[in-house]
Amino acid sequence: MAKYTKDDIIARAKEIAKMIAETEEVDFFKRAEAQIHDNEKIGLLISDIKGLQKQAVNLQHYGKPEALKRVEDKIASIEQELDEIPIVSEFKQSQLEVNDLLQLIANTISNTVTDELIASTGGDVLRGETGASLKNEGSCDHGCDHDHE
Repeated sequence: MAKYTKDDIIARAKEIAKMIAETEEVDFFKRAEAQIHDNEKIGLLISDIKGLQKQAVNLQHYGKPEALKRVEDKIASIEQELDEIPIVSEFKQSQLEVNDLLQLIANTISNTVTDELIASTGGDVLRGETGASLKNEGSCDHGCDHDHE
């Protein structure tokens, strides 16, 4: 008999999401994003990149590889200039940290569900096998050597 409904789990997930939103990692991310948004130089560089990306799409569409290469080089140069601005590199680092936190949470949930499933079927958590797969191996709990099919 199920103890929890999908709605129960979604409600709990929303609670966890609110907790995540109040972590140091997310707080830093929000502050860095706000600083980037308010920085005129960064805004101009991003605007330049967007314009060049549109040019690149057109040049690719019309089969202009030499011009496309020049535009891609300009984009790379501006991206490098952006990456040299401390708040941009800090923002990118904070993105990685938030993503790592989310991945850790997803892995923890997945691994715990798997372990609970294995344990609840009488399986072997260390071997990662459910009770059903262990029974189908042909091993016998009372030491006999006949097949169990």
